Amino acid sequence: MLFLPNQVDLKNVEVDIYNYIIKNLDKVCYMRVRDLAEAVHVSTSTIIRFCKKFDCEGYADFRIKLQLYANEQAQTTTTIQAIDELPFIEFLKRTSNFDFQQDIMNAVNILKESDLVLFAGIGTSSIFAGYGAMLFSSLFTLALNIQDPLNTPLDNISDQLNTRICLVALSVSGENEDIIECMNHIKMRKSHVISITNSSNSPIAKLSDVNIPYYTNTEMYKETNITSQLPVTYILEMLAREVYAIKQKN
Repeated sequence: MLFLPNQVDLKNVEVDIYNYIIKNLDKVCYMRVRDLAEAVHVSTSTIIRFCKKFDCEGYADFRIKLQLYANEQAQTTTTIQAIDELPFIEFLKRTSNFDFQQDIMNAVNILKESDLVLFAGIGTSSIFAGYGAMLFSSLFTLALNIQDPLNTPLDNISDQLNTRICLVALSVSGENEDIIECMNHIKMRKSHVISITNSSNSPIAKLSDVNIPYYTNTEMYKETNITSQLPVTYILEMLAREVYAIKQKN
């Protein structure tokens, strides 16, 4: 809440103070304690008690922290840049490199032997995990999207099938703890893991049997990762078509 990472237990009157501050953040940063008290129709002592709940010694300390918080929020609300085609062009050029092609073929070799493919992603990656599951199911084998990785039980799968299961983990940062926990669970069952991440140096990449990194510009808006998923779409479609082509030949 505000500049604190944790929730604060507020009374009804204090909730009114909090809501006023949120709605008038820029103005409150320069208000005296008496002015704020009058604005929300409470006593100055109520304001002081409110400030102490936010780990502040008093109103002056609270106002300083509030100003820093307001400045931080202003910096994170920058305008979104227009689409730049250059990173996409550079990515497409890299797809012809030996290392990229080798990663693709290593992943294809696992996928073509899999009887079940599981997809896992959080946030935006979950949407593309759903797309990947639909695409793979359409072209070569049953694929399912695990929408809640931590609460999807996989313990009742037979040992014989475990070795023919592949998890495809999607993560821009490659650091999502829920995905890492899901990967560890899958690997303990002797199943394979393929990851598609923005960097090969991330924990998820290093835990995978095969990692396909795409190295595109990371873009954040406020606290949301809006990094383009065009490379992910390309990789998913390339994998699906390569496996399909091999199975058609056989």
